[in-house]
Amino acid sequence: MLKRRRIKQTRTLHERLADEAAKLREQARKLAPGRQREMLLRRARQDETAMQIDTWLHSPGLRSPT
Repeated sequence: MLKRRRIKQTRTLHERLADEAAKLREQARKLAPGRQREMLLRRARQDETAMQIDTWLHSPGLRSPT
């Protein structure tokens, strides 16, 4: 049976997503308009949306469904 590799994250999810979004936007800035650029910008927006969802999930006002 294979053992599962465990990785201890040293940075928060929010930090990792922000860095990834910035990196993707920088890569897209260097490309000419086209499909590749749009895909990079789309992934950057997805990372930013994930950051917003993470912030919302960890907000103190969030209540569990009743």
